[in-house]
Amino acid sequence: MPNPETTTTLVLPALGDHVDEVTITRWLKNAGERFEHDEPLLEVSTDKVETEIPATGAGTLLEILTPENEVVPIGAALAVLSGSEVADPVPAQTRAMPAAAPVMADPPPSVAVEPATTPTVQRLSRVRQTIARRMLESLQTSAQLTTVVEVDVTSIAGLRAQEKEDFHRRTGVKLSFLPFFVAAAVETLAEHPVLNSSLDADCTEITYHADVHLGMAVDSDKGLMVPVLRDAAGLSLVQLAQGIAAVAERVRLGTIRPDDLAGGTFTITNTGSRGALFDTPIINQPQSAILGVGAVVDRVVPIRRAVPALEIGVRSMAYLSLSYDHRTVDGADAARYLTAVKRRLERGFTADDLR
Repeated sequence: MPNPETTTTLVLPALGDHVDEVTITRWLKNAGERFEHDEPLLEVSTDKVETEIPATGAGTLLEILTPENEVVPIGAALAVLSGSEVADPVPAQTRAMPAAAPVMADPPPSVAVEPATTPTVQRLSRVRQTIARRMLESLQTSAQLTTVVEVDVTSIAGLRAQEKEDFHRRTGVKLSFLPFFVAAAVETLAEHPVLNSSLDADCTEITYHADVHLGMAVDSDKGLMVPVLRDAAGLSLVQLAQGIAAVAERVRLGTIRPDDLAGGTFTITNTGSRGALFDTPIINQPQSAILGVGAVVDRVVPIRRAVPALEIGVRSMAYLSLSYDHRTVDGADAARYLTAVKRRLERGFTADDLR
């Protein structure tokens, strides 16, 4: 039988290499209350994440040592617990937030919010305050400009319609348009390295990244974040589809880690996931560019198959918007990159690319 008088101190566990301190957001248990194994004891927040700290055994919360809204470092004593099976905790859920502001494909269902019946004032969470600050800092730091092109993805739409059921059966992942856009964008970066670069704070040196660590903006019920797909240039179309689905799932399940958000060199956001044709996304500093993918829509457009013949037909069309740092990327650079991505998409893919 365990000794019920055994006590231990609950300490704040490590939350990733880039997290040094947190704010105690909310205690989920009061002094004197029992808890079970894996039951969340409190919520904490950092600049990037909101995390529930769970119990690693059953016991009783005897005393709260750190009150709500207090900022504490990793390893700080949080509470005194009873129960011999209680050990040092590890975070069970991590909900991360990005420094960029767009959304990805297949967002979760909207959370119902009751309309306010009077003027309502609510304090921003630490995460939301950080996002607000970084959005403004991004605009104040770099000279941001957006270029837009229109692309015909009728060929991809046909391939997707033909292959999506088999693809889902083989991979367990739904085949959206997004992996095709991502594959074209990543492939094209090799010939346009200035888009996959970072400028130092003094504006004296630019780093051209050898690898593409791709940030994918993801929507969640707690807000937006940008997890990173490492070495995206080495991933096949199938692996990209699986990777996108995996990071999106981890975001929505709350299992994403702070380290999963670090080190991106280029970002893609599917602004069309909610029906938007295009927008002007804000760059995720210190990156040089972010590509926005608009909704794929059927439109009647002119088609010139041979000079001077001109036809009118229904095509699957989408806009691509590239926001870039004009300190290092010229308008011609941005236009050349977008045009190259457009050509790659309109060249299309084959069924073999999905195997």
